[in-house]
Amino acid sequence: MRRTRIIGTGSYLPEQVVSNRDLEARVDTTDAWIVERSGIRQRHLAAEGQTTADLAYEAAQRALQSAGLTGADLDLIILATATPDHTFPATATKVQTRLGMNRGFAFDLQAVCSGFVYALATADNFIKVGQAQRALVIGAETFSRILDWKDRTTCVLFGDGAGAVVLEAGEGTGTAADRGILSAHLHSDGRYHDLLYVDGGPSTTGTVGHVRMKGNEVFRHAVTNLAAVVNETLAANGLTPEAIDWVVPHQANVRILDGTARKLGLPRERMIVTVDRHANTSAASIPLALDEAIRDGRIKPGQLLLLEAMGGGFTWGACLVRL
Repeated sequence: MRRTRIIGTGSYLPEQVVSNRDLEARVDTTDAWIVERSGIRQRHLAAEGQTTADLAYEAAQRALQSAGLTGADLDLIILATATPDHTFPATATKVQTRLGMNRGFAFDLQAVCSGFVYALATADNFIKVGQAQRALVIGAETFSRILDWKDRTTCVLFGDGAGAVVLEAGEGTGTAADRGILSAHLHSDGRYHDLLYVDGGPSTTGTVGHVRMKGNEVFRHAVTNLAAVVNETLAANGLTPEAIDWVVPHQANVRILDGTARKLGLPRERMIVTVDRHANTSAASIPLALDEAIRDGRIKPGQLLLLEAMGGGFTWGACLVRL
């Protein structure tokens, strides 16, 4: 059975670090208020002139170096982002050129905070049918560019960054013991559009717009949907929560992470948490957390990982991966 294996990871955070104390001078909020409601203590913000493509390129370079490859070795790039450099062309094609990849294909994918899970599942399908041998999947965001810095309920929650993984086709036996992506489970429900959205776009206002969110409602749906998709993923593979070595979740809010862990009966110690230092980096949050935990030695080859996320739309999903 053809399996898609992760053979390299990389990440990049902009140099500018903004603490909660820094935000107290910018918006009507306090460090205590932000920490109590989200667990966030700081975030990284892109510099003036630094774009999503810039962040994505840095993360991609580090992932390729980790894999011992160059851009010329790739067949496919998928860039998950809700903050592209331009309406078109795809930001992925800018990264493609900078990496020296002059063959294959590259495109953007938009599923907001679920974008990396969606992109990983998409790349897995291209590899499984033989349309690509090696792929680069990136999650990159400059969310600071779509924040209303007068809205304390949203602007304190997000940050900028990028993470990437290099994928390669391999062979497996078709069991949960295989290395690679074992299964992916994706969902969306457009009825909840008004709970988390951006109030602008080319065909509506002709402007970029700002993030708008009804936080309490998003929290309630997130805990329910994430627990459900995790259970769906485990059932599809004949596993129990005890089999999971690490959960690498979308880093939206520490209360969502804790609520999901409680609902599943998973110990917090088996969950990778970076939201306190990175804030919510949307599609970048899972690959950022994954790269950090691999590089510091917590996540080891052969371990079973559960990646899960929910974002505006609503979109949500999970991937089960043996590293």
